[in-house]
Amino acid sequence: DWDDIPPSSALKEISEEEAIQIIAEPLLPLQSSTLRDYVDHSETLAKLVHLGVDLSQVEKRQKAGQLLLTLDFEKDIKKILLFLKDVGVEDNQLGPFLTKNPYILGEDLEALETRVAYLKSKKFGKSEIAQMVSRAPYLLLFSVERLDNRLGFFKNELGLSVKQTKDLVIRLPRLLTGKLEPVKENLQVCQIELGFQRSEIQQIVFKTPKILTASRKRLKQTFDYLHNIMGIPHRMLTRFPQVFNSKLLRIRERHMFLKFLGRAQYDPAKPSYISLDQLVSLPDEVFCAEIAKASIEDFEKFLKTL
Repeated sequence: DWDDIPPSSALKEISEEEAIQIIAEPLLPLQSSTLRDYVDHSETLAKLVHLGVDLSQVEKRQKAGQLLLTLDFEKDIKKILLFLKDVGVEDNQLGPFLTKNPYILGEDLEALETRVAYLKSKKFGKSEIAQMVSRAPYLLLFSVERLDNRLGFFKNELGLSVKQTKDLVIRLPRLLTGKLEPVKENLQVCQIELGFQRSEIQQIVFKTPKILTASRKRLKQTFDYLHNIMGIPHRMLTRFPQVFNSKLLRIRERHMFLKFLGRAQYDPAKPSYISLDQLVSLPDEVFCAEIAKASIEDFEKFLKTL
């Protein structure tokens, strides 16, 4: 081990082997724990920092630090940056993008171009691809086979048209990059445990794709409250699925307040109907004034009694 060798005298001749070893050891800080310490010695890192890459975040990612230290800016990185700009990642987004996905700098350029060409062949427009890549930075690390399987999965599983499938992944591109298990489980929960029909699930997912990646426990709790306590039928939940993105506490507090006021009426066929959208999406002031027809002070007082 090199650390155990006493320093040789400056006058002593060193063997060729030792000389090579000394030249090969770059002048890097010893025992460095952070990439930051390397910036002064590495033109590549200095340029990445200049681009806005946050090295303190990069080094938290497995093997990303080592990868960056082996790359040459002119030879390896520049072409990837030009590629990303060509795909539509804005200049001011390159730093944040590479902070999230430094691995793309080690990818083969041709492979990356093939993946973009595949998306274009599936009729994704340039701005759509740019948006997807920016919002799901790992997207281009996946092979064409995987992207193709994923699109096929959502199309078949949900019975969507090609266009609907495209719209779905444009709105939530991480469906292409995340794990499929939770998605399959959520679809099963909706069908088996919550009792939605396949056509209803299709509409729900199409309106609020996030349901596919939501916590199962939260989905079940929210459904239980809306359906079993508030008496909202499946068809109404299908019409306003964004209600599943709301905090259960908010739904509960507002429903209890309306019930207390004698205004909890969610049937569109009857007068004074309150839609689920109005129930959850309005700010407190508007909800009180327009829906509950009460003052915000009354609402706050009421919440203290819960």
